[in-house]
Amino acid sequence: MAKILVIDDDTHIREVCRLVIEGMGHEVETRPSLTKGLEALDNDVYDVVYLDVDLPDGNGLLSIPKIIERDKAPEVIIFTGASYPNGAELAIKNGAWDYIEKPATAETMTLPLIRALQYRKEKFANRPPAVALKREGIIGNSQRVASCLDLVAQAANADANTLITGETGTGKELFARAIHDNSDRAEGPFVVVDCSSLTETLIESVLFGHAKGAFTGAEKKQEGLIKQADKGTLFLDEVGELPFSQQKAFLRVLQERRFRPVGAKEEETSDFRLVAATNKDLEALVAVGDFRNDLLFRLRTMHIHIPPLRERGEDIRELAIHYMNAYCKKYKVPLKGFSPEFLDSLQEYDWPGNVRELVNLMENIIVRAQFEPTLYPKHLPPEVRIRIMSGKRQENGHSQDVEPAQGAEQATAAAEMPLTPFDAYKKDTEFRYFKALMQQTGGDIHKACELSELGKQSLYRYLRIHGIPTRA
Repeated sequence: MAKILVIDDDTHIREVCRLVIEGMGHEVETRPSLTKGLEALDNDVYDVVYLDVDLPDGNGLLSIPKIIERDKAPEVIIFTGASYPNGAELAIKNGAWDYIEKPATAETMTLPLIRALQYRKEKFANRPPAVALKREGIIGNSQRVASCLDLVAQAANADANTLITGETGTGKELFARAIHDNSDRAEGPFVVVDCSSLTETLIESVLFGHAKGAFTGAEKKQEGLIKQADKGTLFLDEVGELPFSQQKAFLRVLQERRFRPVGAKEEETSDFRLVAATNKDLEALVAVGDFRNDLLFRLRTMHIHIPPLRERGEDIRELAIHYMNAYCKKYKVPLKGFSPEFLDSLQEYDWPGNVRELVNLMENIIVRAQFEPTLYPKHLPPEVRIRIMSGKRQENGHSQDVEPAQGAEQATAAAEMPLTPFDAYKKDTEFRYFKALMQQTGGDIHKACELSELGKQSLYRYLRIHGIPTRA
């Protein structure tokens, strides 16, 4: 018997799901909002979540990562009556098992559940025992980091080309090294190629090497970086900067592991494993003709996306302590304490430079506060403190430009506004909206869909919910 969670704000839908799924012999719990659904997931383990998109307190599609980045995460089946452009695409990209539109037949609704449960049974039954990864320099134990490390383990156990993506400063090279260090090639070389520093005139010589006398100044044979990576790992950093004119030549090297040094008469071979990294959207580069589609396919046999630091805030304290200790040791000063406000400030900052920025910031602070035993927000650089304060003002001051008298009037009106339960308020607001919509369009469904930007299925659903008649 599996445990299923249904998150949907429609009482009727929740009850139908309960009856159908219990009829299959499974345990079912339901929640009417995203917040309550996430609370249920925090407190219990579920096998599958049926998730609506239009929820009173959020968008189900955007919440999928929060659900699947948990230990023993459930499979997510989007079950929605809302019609969203590219909704199914977004659901799959975010990690959903399936995307079902309401109304659905019993078979359409239950077949994905049967397959998802079958998949989970096989996955957990055949999972190999956990092995401690070598993860030097990768600090943090958040679920997002754990998910990346799971992919590192999978990549290390294979020899497939791996593409690592993420913003500047997220630590892509650290994850590339972790793949190498945990692989069968760990005893071999780890060769880094900085594609952003390669010029079109030198790239062939740097990558492929050259024969003696190949050009002026080539007084002896020189091995290229590809040959140096033989029996090891070749790491292409910033692969999006690889000149387009050389991408075809490198594609051939990936396919055949053969190349010809500049000026040489014979080809050479290199048995390397490729890991590439970029902070660019390679698909966007393909779309504008700056990157070869066939090369992207070759690079992305496996894909690991490193999240920015602002999305893994639970790791910030651990990172700060680690690098505070490291720099205190480096500069031979006593270890320092943190005031609660200092840690709060680190959590509130959005870290545009990611982990690299945090590392540099901690060194800056330790250098400036060598003889002070406790760190306070005052020790943060002024530009960081200003950015934190600016963020607070944006969160708390949406009416900064309102005249004082006008602000007072708005505050009085808000204080006197009669409040009802949110669900009742939402239902009443929706009723008035759809009633006005049908009156203004004269009951023309096509016009109503255009004006509301809803699909027909979604519009009919709302009209049924609120008992608003339609005219053909």
